[in-house]
Amino acid sequence: MSDTYILGLSCYYHDSGVVLLKNGVIVAAAQEERFTRKKHDDGFPSEAISYCLEEAGISKAELNYVIFYDKPLSKFERILMTTIDAWPRGYRQMLQSLSLWLSKKLWMKQQIAKELDFDGEILFSEHHMSHAASTFFSSAFSDSAVVTLDGVGEWETTGIGYGNNSELKLTHAIHFPHSLGLLYSAVTGYLGFKVNSAEYKVMGLAPYGVVDGNPEKYMPAMHKLIDIKEDGSYKLNMKYFAYEYGLRMTNRHFHKLFGGAPRKAESELEQKHKDIAAALQMITEEAVMGIVRHAYKLHPSDNLCLSGGVALNCVANGKILREGPFKNIYIQPASGDAGGALGAAQYLWHTVLGNSKTDDTCMKNVYFGPKFSDENIENQIRNTNSQLKWEKFNGTDDLVEHVASLIDGENVIGWFQGRMEFGPRALGNRSIIADARRKENWQKVNLKIKFRESFRPFAPSVLEDHVSDWFELDKPSPYMLLVADVKEEKRAEIPAITHVDGSARIQTVNREENSIYYDLIKKFYEKTGCPVIINTSFNVRGEPIVCSPKDALYCFLNTEMDYLVMGSYLLAKKDNKHLVDSSLRDKYLGAFDLD
Repeated sequence: MSDTYILGLSCYYHDSGVVLLKNGVIVAAAQEERFTRKKHDDGFPSEAISYCLEEAGISKAELNYVIFYDKPLSKFERILMTTIDAWPRGYRQMLQSLSLWLSKKLWMKQQIAKELDFDGEILFSEHHMSHAASTFFSSAFSDSAVVTLDGVGEWETTGIGYGNNSELKLTHAIHFPHSLGLLYSAVTGYLGFKVNSAEYKVMGLAPYGVVDGNPEKYMPAMHKLIDIKEDGSYKLNMKYFAYEYGLRMTNRHFHKLFGGAPRKAESELEQKHKDIAAALQMITEEAVMGIVRHAYKLHPSDNLCLSGGVALNCVANGKILREGPFKNIYIQPASGDAGGALGAAQYLWHTVLGNSKTDDTCMKNVYFGPKFSDENIENQIRNTNSQLKWEKFNGTDDLVEHVASLIDGENVIGWFQGRMEFGPRALGNRSIIADARRKENWQKVNLKIKFRESFRPFAPSVLEDHVSDWFELDKPSPYMLLVADVKEEKRAEIPAITHVDGSARIQTVNREENSIYYDLIKKFYEKTGCPVIINTSFNVRGEPIVCSPKDALYCFLNTEMDYLVMGSYLLAKKDNKHLVDSSLRDKYLGAFDLD
């Protein structure tokens, strides 16, 4: 019996992504941004496609199906009807939309065939079905309630359904313009952050309102924005929003409701902004909890699967786990639009083609991107600069022993191993790591390496078998998508990953999923008695997570990172200071007060 190859695609909206399945099993997956180095690249994912085909060792001609993650004609219908209904206010938005739609999006089938030079079958999945499939078919559950939450697909913004083996159905939906994702994005824009990109910053800012401010002051305003019903459904008051007809998310009514004009980007964050962020998080959690409770009533199960951009709100996810009716929850780690490529391909394999879920077709980890041999790494080191000084270790044990000692020695380390992660989180293969016991590492990594806002918290990586000793969590959290409290008696021991409200966004690590990263943390634990380290993505502000050794070297040489570990190779900043280029550092640090 011949193999069946399915290529899932997502592009032209947020993050372009590609997934390749072989007989239902994920062979390769990647976002286009990692190759083009353009953050949130939404263009046609040519380079990611080339990588996936190369990883599988096949040509385009060997693909059986190509499937796109949503239905462009249905989405265009929504945009057209919405702007016509808002005419003449929708005139500018229509002009901007028509250019892109008439040049590319309306002709998606022809565009894919042309870009791929592919004359086989090209199919289209519904947007929220792609989200639903990406989480249910990736999970290990044989049955589950399913909830999808995002900005908007074709018309749907929220979906409830169920999965049972190869069967997947969405039974209830909320439609545009009413959207939790768009509500969150609107407030994100009002707070001076980039819409469709920086919502996670607002989530990280919210605890400063809870601890130091008065978010309750803004809850009446939040309840004017959204009316949450007893059955979990909700409606937005469109008086306060401009996204139906304009190029901005909010209008003068919104600004008056919150007491003034939007914050200017990069300007000082006031307590007001922190309080509004906290109130937004509170109303979001209220709405999400109503939705998942209703999903349980509609489709009783021990299990819940979540996907869509709002499913990346790990604070809300933690609350669902603690207070919701489900015993188990699974959040698809690439829950945004890039992960729609995965769900479209899985929906085709399982539901359309009728293939059952198996242990092999579930998503066991996120390491589906490119990997680089030691030979390739050494060549890229030499080609970057012949004067670079480096050391090569003969075995993994010696490398892990040495790097664990460096972490204990107050160093910040770029850690580059194995296959790159799929999705927005670095989970131990393209990570910056440091000692969580040293509070000063919070500011050092934020301001001198990541070049980002000082309020941003760091996530911990913790040995899975020790998570309940240090955190109020008794389940694995391998994808850094659950927030839980650090145990009160442990907070003083790991201040660099303990947020102002005592919480942390946790990644649990086991040896089966990532042996070298597990061994590194275990060796650090043996040396220090602490099974927790800082883990943040290997990149600087405004750039995607590094993909290649060349990307990692560039980041290492242009920041105050102390060491870089790639494969078996270690580079020390102290040995290569004469090669450091301060241009990247100077570009970003002007926005921050390093004191």
